Amino acid sequence: MVEIATLDGSRASLGAAEIAILRNNLRGGVILADDADYDGARRVWNGNVDRRPALIARCANAADVQHAVNFANQSGLLVSVRGGGHSAPGYGTNDGGMVIDLSPMKAINIDPDKRIARAEGGVLWRELDQATQAHGLATTGGTVSNTGVAGLTLGGGLGWLMGKHGATVDNLISADVVTADGTFRKASATEHPDLFWALRGGGGNFGVVTSLEYRLHPVSQVLGGLVLHPLDRAADMLRFYRDFCATLPDEAEAYAALLTSPEGVPMAAMVLGYNGPIEEGERVLAPARRFGQPVADLVGPMPYGARQTMLDAPNAEHGLHRYWRSAFTEQIADELIEVMVEGAARFSSPLSALFLFYLHGAITRVPAAETAFGARRAQWDFDAIGQWTEGSESATHIAWVREIWGRLEPHLQGSAYINHIAADDRPEKIRASFGENHRRLREIKAVYDKSNLFRVNSNIPPA
Repeated sequence: MVEIATLDGSRASLGAAEIAILRNNLRGGVILADDADYDGARRVWNGNVDRRPALIARCANAADVQHAVNFANQSGLLVSVRGGGHSAPGYGTNDGGMVIDLSPMKAINIDPDKRIARAEGGVLWRELDQATQAHGLATTGGTVSNTGVAGLTLGGGLGWLMGKHGATVDNLISADVVTADGTFRKASATEHPDLFWALRGGGGNFGVVTSLEYRLHPVSQVLGGLVLHPLDRAADMLRFYRDFCATLPDEAEAYAALLTSPEGVPMAAMVLGYNGPIEEGERVLAPARRFGQPVADLVGPMPYGARQTMLDAPNAEHGLHRYWRSAFTEQIADELIEVMVEGAARFSSPLSALFLFYLHGAITRVPAAETAFGARRAQWDFDAIGQWTEGSESATHIAWVREIWGRLEPHLQGSAYINHIAADDRPEKIRASFGENHRRLREIKAVYDKSNLFRVNSNIPPA
């Protein structure tokens, strides 16, 4: 017998015969707590998430996903869906329920003539980038390479190409999805268009996405890199950065961060990119590179795939302990800058950071109601990121994030990028983050998941 957590919050048990039925139906297999590979299989990107699901359904194809969803319905199981496992709150796992694990589903197909890519739900962005870059193509795909394609897309998809080519959801052509009743559906502009609308920014609320089809764009050599300043010049740099962002053409991206050097010294950085002719990019980014007296200017030409991995190490490495808070802001007030600099001087971990990602250009020209992702104004995604290596230090580093967030939050909006919502954010913040689209999302949720089977996420309750 295996004890399980159910959807209604109670405990129940599964017998060996029931589990055997699931095993026999799955091509991929089932992992239980006493299996040798259980401990590795239950781990997610955030090492501070230490949960123990009752069983992990390793899905090899969409049919496996259907069997897993049907089994969850029959058993009343609490369900999590894991693609890349990259969610900071650890939505790809749970305690006592079932994880529908898509990580074995790695198929990628590229049509370079039509400029279309299809990727299964377990693909990571570095894997898709490698396949598309073989043809000099890419689509908007985050800012680090170990993010799962499905999770990033379902939350909207901010990334290095968003100024020129829009959010990831703006490049989504179709998605294959298994909904809560176990039905396999294709969602597109012409097939189940309401579901397609909801998938483009509604998070994991509407089903298990087994594959996604993307529009690609010619992208090869780009500019990218960091310009680093000492922390005692951080306030000046951030004020310059605030004004510089307003000058950016669609092809340029400029982010900013307070972080630490490899030696552990707090520093300020502008993180720059240009998606177009290198010579033109050098001209556009020159003011940011000339500002002040940088400690280092690391900006230069590089393949797009290299820029996608530029922020991977050490900050995005799999298994680090993490806790972060996030919000949008349409202004970088002097008061916000002051709190940021004070907080960076007191980093509790050399892996922690304060980040600003600027949304502008193509991503902001899509009407807010056209997709479930409605953050369509020029603004910054602000993130206070606590990261550390030793689990025994978690209380210290979480306390640092919470303390500085208490001082930062009054200078920020009450909404956030759905992929950066924290596990302890209030439901009101989730509603505010969907904005005017929340009511329609609830209505669509009631059609495709009335029992709220898919609830381990930034949840949208059915209407």
